[in-house]
Amino acid sequence: MASAREDAARKIETALSEVRAVYAELARRPIERACALRTECCHFAVTGRTPYLTRGEALLAAKALRATGRKQLPEAIDGACPLLHRATLRCLIYADRPFGCRTHFCDAAGGPWPRHAVLDLIRRLEQVDSQLGGEGPRALPGAVAEALD
Repeated sequence: MASAREDAARKIETALSEVRAVYAELARRPIERACALRTECCHFAVTGRTPYLTRGEALLAAKALRATGRKQLPEAIDGACPLLHRATLRCLIYADRPFGCRTHFCDAAGGPWPRHAVLDLIRRLEQVDSQLGGEGPRALPGAVAEALD
């Protein structure tokens, strides 16, 4: 018989698999993007916009950050995303970056995805959030810091 701890771990892994499936589905959608690892959108103080993450996204981001050898969220400098590596100017978790980072507003990368084009994916992320006991999307820094705890 599985312990409560094993059940919880299995529930989280299932949730992370669903978040990754949402990201994979988004990547298959035919909207022209030209991000090429730009970082303008990573400067929250400049853009005035911060991505919001569901609980599943925050857990995936935290897992990806731990895989880099970090145990806590790096300090944000100059209002930039704390996941932006200061020396390389690259996202520390690019492969597992949140939905908001994938559908961002950057005009140079092609502008934002129309909400109606991704609403089904947003609903799936919200469903995972609910299954994990989340309370809706939260700003990236706080969501990831909490998931790391």
